[in-house]
Amino acid sequence: MSRAVLSLGSNLGDRLAHLRSAVTAFADELVAVSPVYETAAWGVTDQPDFLNAVVVVAADGVDGWGWLRRGQAAEDAAGRVRERRWGPRTLDVDVVTVDGVTSDHPELLLPHPGTAERATVLVPWLDVEPDAVVPGVGPARDLLAGLDTSGVRRRDDLELR
Repeated sequence: MSRAVLSLGSNLGDRLAHLRSAVTAFADELVAVSPVYETAAWGVTDQPDFLNAVVVVAADGVDGWGWLRRGQAAEDAAGRVRERRWGPRTLDVDVVTVDGVTSDHPELLLPHPGTAERATVLVPWLDVEPDAVVPGVGPARDLLAGLDTSGVRRRDDLELR
């Protein structure tokens, strides 16, 4: 059984519908779905705010590459266009971690780069896994304690399922 944490984000079009489409794409493997958060863009900041969430998925016979390809298929189905790094997007599905494994392969870096510095990932992840650990780095709760979370706003008015 392979278990993965996936970070979802959208800041173009119907953001909630794009996140829901990702949840639907992983419906058969869902273990947990976080609440939705609204956050300012990270990296390239001159773009609309994001809706973010985290899902935990598990399945037999799916490795890190399988989760990556499934996430990319969900992005493609949502009309994702890659024009610039960290630019606006209809849907972003990042493989945060898979079974606690680390990888330095340029196409599948695990844990996902920047996870330890991104409250946009850690806050929703901790909602569904209070004891989450970023492999090779440490407990997510400890990492989050050193970050500014003021721009991570929980949206209880938005539901993913």
